Amino acid sequence: MNTNQCDESSISKILDFILELQKCADNTDIDTTGCDRPCLGPSINNSLIFNTRPITLYSCCTGTLWTMPYNLNGTTGESTVFKISKVDGNCATFEILAPNPETENALIPYVSTNNFFTIDLSCVLAIRCLNDTYTM
Repeated sequence: MNTNQCDESSISKILDFILELQKCADNTDIDTTGCDRPCLGPSINNSLIFNTRPITLYSCCTGTLWTMPYNLNGTTGESTVFKISKVDGNCATFEILAPNPETENALIPYVSTNNFFTIDLSCVLAIRCLNDTYTM
C-alpha cells in the first residue's frame, strides 16, 4: 500500500482544487472577459471577478454544521461559512466568513474576518460548496 494515499482524503483534494481556483481569481493579469478567466463564476459588470468559493463543513461525529466564532471590527458572532486558505496533507486552514453588514449589497453576501482555524479533515464528514462570490 502506498502510504502517501493515507495523507490525503478526497475532501483535501477537493479543497486543493478550490484553493487553486481562488488563487487564479486573484491574478489581475487575466483577461476578465476571455476564455482564460478563472472558473469561479461570472464577473459582475466585467469589473469584479468572484474570488471565493465559500463552503460549509459537516462534522463526522454528528453530521451537523461546523460553527466557528469570529470577531469583526469589534463585533462578535458565529458563522458556518468558510473560505479555504491552505491545505497541508489531511489538514486544512480556513478563514471564517461573516455575513456582509452592508445588507443592501446582495452581490457580496460575505466579508472576510481575518479569523482562521485549522482542522484535521478526518473530522469532516462532508463539505457543501455555496455560490461563488467576491469577498474583501
